[in-house]
Amino acid sequence: MKKIIIFGNSGSGKSTLAKSLSDKYKLEHLDLDTLAWQNTNPPQRLPLNESQSQINEFLSSHESWVVEGCYGDLIEFVTPQATKVIFMDLSIDDCVENAKNREWEPHKYSSKEEQDKNLSMLIDWIRNYNVRADTFSRDSHSSIFESYEGSKVKISSNKESQAIVV
Repeated sequence: MKKIIIFGNSGSGKSTLAKSLSDKYKLEHLDLDTLAWQNTNPPQRLPLNESQSQINEFLSSHESWVVEGCYGDLIEFVTPQATKVIFMDLSIDDCVENAKNREWEPHKYSSKEEQDKNLSMLIDWIRNYNVRADTFSRDSHSSIFESYEGSKVKISSNKESQAIVV
């Protein structure tokens, strides 16, 4: 039984790794982006208790899973049940390059063109990872990683993420 949580900066490869592990080990996959936001314009976060309820429903419905996202507040709901945590701690430059090369995410955007309209905003967001003081920051992610007492790994390059075995 595998229960894996993957977190890190936007563009760090969380979704790519989660999909790969999901396919390889037949794990249910939850992208926290799918339950963190209200369907409003501009987007607003869903109340934390509503996101937590959806997370709990997912976790209780599946024996083996991989959950991924950048939301430290949501990740903290999952880590007590995780058997492994993976911190995607890539450089800012690697995250920016990954974001520029990312495939279309149909569960988030209606088209690749719609996704690419947000690229400059995403790159600015990625570049501020080390200086933010919020739940999406490197400090928040590092704290979660350091306090987790179970099996954990920190990945610092795209090459490392391609070679991971869980």
